[in-house]
Amino acid sequence: MRRLLLWLIVLLGCASGAARADTCSVSMTNIDFGNISPISGTDYVAQATGTFSCVFSSLNLGQLLTPNAQVCISLGLGTNSTSALPRKLGNGSNRMEYNVYVDGSYAPAKIWGGAGVTGAPSTFGMILSAGLLAPPGTYSMNFTVYAKIPAGAALAAVPTVANANTVYTSSFAGLGTYTYTTYGLINLFGCTVNSGSFGFTVNATAINDCTITATPMAFANASILTGNLRSTSTLSVRCVNSNAYQIALNGGSVAGNVANRQMKNTVTTDKVSYLLSATLDGAPWGDGTAGTSMVTGTGTGSSVPVTVYGLVPAQSAPSPGDYKDTVTATIYF
Repeated sequence: MRRLLLWLIVLLGCASGAARADTCSVSMTNIDFGNISPISGTDYVAQATGTFSCVFSSLNLGQLLTPNAQVCISLGLGTNSTSALPRKLGNGSNRMEYNVYVDGSYAPAKIWGGAGVTGAPSTFGMILSAGLLAPPGTYSMNFTVYAKIPAGAALAAVPTVANANTVYTSSFAGLGTYTYTTYGLINLFGCTVNSGSFGFTVNATAINDCTITATPMAFANASILTGNLRSTSTLSVRCVNSNAYQIALNGGSVAGNVANRQMKNTVTTDKVSYLLSATLDGAPWGDGTAGTSMVTGTGTGSSVPVTVYGLVPAQSAPSPGDYKDTVTATIYF
C-alpha cells in the first residue's frame, strides 16, 4: 500500500510539472504593402507570417507525456505612431495611416495590440504541442498577420517627396512582446512565466500618379464667322499631393497641328480653324512645340478643374453643317 501511494505522488507531481523547454521565441516577417497610389480610391492590404518556436530538451515520465507551450503575443504602436487608432507610417514629418490586425476581417476590435495599447485589444494566443512521445527538438507553428491602408481623405492627402516615389515606414524593433509557459499535461500559469520580444518593419511606397478626364467643348451655332466665337471645356485633374505635372494638348485628329487646329465638316471636306488656350485669349496650348506651351501644376490629392478656352476667330464662312475635331490631353508626371 505504501509503494502504491508513493507511485501516485510521483505521478501527480510529474503531471503538473513543466516539460522544461530550453527556449521559446517569436519571429515575424516584414509587412510590405509595395507600391500604392494615394489617389487610387482603393484599400491596400498586406500580410506577414509570424512563427512561434520552442526547443523542448527533456520530457516528463520518459517522454510519455506531451510537451506543450502556451504563448500570448502583443504589439506596441511602432515608430511614427502616437496611437493605435490609427497607427501611422512615416517619411520625415509626413504620415500615412494604416493598422495591423489579428485576422482578415480588419474590424476595429481585431486591431493587434495588447492590454497596454488603448483601442487595440486583440492579441495572438496559441498553444504549441509537440505531440505524444515526441523526441526532444525544435517545434514551431505559424500565424498570419493582416495589415491595411484604408482609402479615403487621409490617404489622398499623403504626399510624395521631391517628385519621386516615397517610402513610408514604421519599425517595431523590440515592440513585439510575448509571454509563454511550457508544461506537460496541465498548465497552471497560463502564458505568464517567461517573456521575450521581437521586431519587424512595415513599409509602403507612395508613387506619383495622376488621372485626367475632360468635358466636350461646344461652340454656339453660327451662320457666318465674321466675329469671334468662344467656348470652354473643363479638364478634371487629380494628382498625388506634391506631385508636379504638365498637361499637353495634341494637334487634333483633323490637322494634327498644335499651332493650327481645325474642325472638319462631318459630311464635306470643309474645315474651320480654331484655337485652344489655358487663359482667355492666351497663348496657344499645345505640347511645347511650334510656339505653344503646356499647363503645369502641383497635385493636392484632390480633383482640380482646369479650364480650356476655345476660340473660333473670324474667317471665311464654311458650308453649313456640324464641325468636329478630337483633341487628346496628356498629363505628364
